Amino acid sequence: MIRVRIYGTSGPDVVVLHGGPAAAGNAAPIAQGLADCFRVLEPRQRGSGTEPLSVARHVLDLHEVIRAHCGGTKPALVGESWGAMLALAYAAEHPASVGPIVLIGCGTFDAPSRRRLKEILDQRVDDDMRARLERFAEDVTDPLARLAAEYALTQSLYAFDPIALPTNGRETEPLDVRAHAETWEDMLRLQADGAYPTAFARIQSPVLMLHGAYDPHPGQMIRASLVPFLPQLEYREWERSGHSPWLERRVRDEFFAVLRAWLAEHHQGD
Repeated sequence: MIRVRIYGTSGPDVVVLHGGPAAAGNAAPIAQGLADCFRVLEPRQRGSGTEPLSVARHVLDLHEVIRAHCGGTKPALVGESWGAMLALAYAAEHPASVGPIVLIGCGTFDAPSRRRLKEILDQRVDDDMRARLERFAEDVTDPLARLAAEYALTQSLYAFDPIALPTNGRETEPLDVRAHAETWEDMLRLQADGAYPTAFARIQSPVLMLHGAYDPHPGQMIRASLVPFLPQLEYREWERSGHSPWLERRVRDEFFAVLRAWLAEHHQGD
């Protein structure tokens, strides 16, 4: 069983899923922000090992977490970035096992959205960052080490006006670059094969998408790619927010107010 941190002791169950893939600990501030109203589970998703990771493996892990910790009830799923994609993949496989779903800074499900993401990031890279990225390409021969260096350098491109949160108790972990690469490669394969987002038509739960307009992931395009399969999808966007609205100075309080209110309205812990 993968590790699970639990926040709060009462209220309906909510499972918070971190992004990356393999950025364990990133979703801890979301879990902490919901713990006054809900019992929140924060699984640390499986890292790299002897076998390549797949979306199916992550879905199976999440199913085991829910069966072990949720006592037969239907937890809400709150996923950020890749975690939002995992929430949808899980709900498509187990539509009768989940309550409402919240997608925060959801990742891309088609090639046009990924092209637009790349265009936005390219526009934001200044000369100094571009030079450093070029040096990585020349000097760092190991592709996984290069990915880790690029990931660390470019995180500022995803934020509008972020705050720094205290790190005590968060247990953040370094990005598992091999787990990241293996998981994302499998997600791209499933999209190329047509499995996603088509499978999301099986999802019965209400779904809310929360997105920052400054997020390089193009929210409106991602929404448009999902709506044919998720007609129940609701959408909320903030102008002065990047990829992680819970860390954005101007929208953090409103983000949590909207998230708590929507979950309280739609999640009765069935």
